[in-house]
Amino acid sequence: MNRRQFLLAAVSAAAALPALSFSGSLFAAPANTPRFLLVFLRGGYDCNNLLVPYASDFYYESRPTLAIARPDPANPASAIALDAQWGLNPVLRESLLPLWQRKQLAFVPFAGTDDLSRSHFETQNNIESGQPTAHRGSFRSGFLARLSGQLSGVPAIAFTKNLPLSFQGAGKDIPNISMKAGPKARFNARQSAILGNMYKGTPLAAATADGLALPASISEDLRNEMVKASGGAPSARSFATETRRIATLMRDQYRLGFVDVGGWDTHVNQGSVSGGLANNLRNLGEGLAAYAEALGDEWNNTTVVVLSEFGRTFRENGDKGTDHGHGTVHWVLGGKVNGGRIAGEQAAVNAAGLLQNRDYPVLNNYRDVLGGLLARTWELSNKQLQSVFPQARPRDLQLV
Repeated sequence: MNRRQFLLAAVSAAAALPALSFSGSLFAAPANTPRFLLVFLRGGYDCNNLLVPYASDFYYESRPTLAIARPDPANPASAIALDAQWGLNPVLRESLLPLWQRKQLAFVPFAGTDDLSRSHFETQNNIESGQPTAHRGSFRSGFLARLSGQLSGVPAIAFTKNLPLSFQGAGKDIPNISMKAGPKARFNARQSAILGNMYKGTPLAAATADGLALPASISEDLRNEMVKASGGAPSARSFATETRRIATLMRDQYRLGFVDVGGWDTHVNQGSVSGGLANNLRNLGEGLAAYAEALGDEWNNTTVVVLSEFGRTFRENGDKGTDHGHGTVHWVLGGKVNGGRIAGEQAAVNAAGLLQNRDYPVLNNYRDVLGGLLARTWELSNKQLQSVFPQARPRDLQLV
């Protein structure tokens, strides 16, 4: 790196430092305190081939090539019965099924937002803002940022390249760092010292020091963690690798986190127990199981919520895929989650029950469900909840 390249890199790094800065030095949060991780599936995943409504003949009529077979012990490619109505995609047999059997996983079907645009961009922003659709204000304020503002001693972080809308508008610096690749220090020791001296005595001095320390600290800690967790062998699944890295930070330093996962827009050749969707679900399930394992005893203090902007059309399309829908299925996982059940309001899975003759209706608004869940997690008052989710009517589904 020549002098000009270094100076350009330094300027670029300095400009990005506020998103990586801390109010003070790196620290460890108290143990045995609640942890919450939001996993956002961007693209609108097809919940009907995750939580399979196998008791519905209409499901099999609507999906001649995509439907997953009814539970059959002799058929390993059939749905795994969770109760008399719902089954689990068999690609999750080794990852999520054990959590379900330990009652550490619950599903909330017919969930989502009241935004009917079916637009990825608009609905993602709607959910991350956490504001009522009919009276939403600026998209510069996210519900996790407002939640962070209501909590003390609950350090927050986004495991993303850029700070997501969910954490914007907090009035304080929320660090963000991507775990998708092995985190490395941007500069070597000599370059870091030069950059630190450049900003010494300026208003950017603290942000510079923290921004330089974060990747280096994480890189060393996570190398050690990965060796211990995998016996020296790297994970075969990228999301599992990512979640193990996330677990290191959520276990030792942070209590409120966000990560997103792309690739869920399946208009063409979606597949059922094989293909793009099945591969994504398998990868996601293995990642969540790895997260639980890596947290160790602190899994008992952890809640994970998995959601997406919307579901998919109930009927498959002419390209053996599904199109943008509405209602979806949320997942709630954790060591003390009241799981092993399908929670929330439900409806019959038939043609008459579809919204606009195409989608699952939303019977469990995400703002109400998350409001009830977060209230129990941190014992929030109604006033605090209204700050996080204005005009919401929190519903306590006793998930934790």
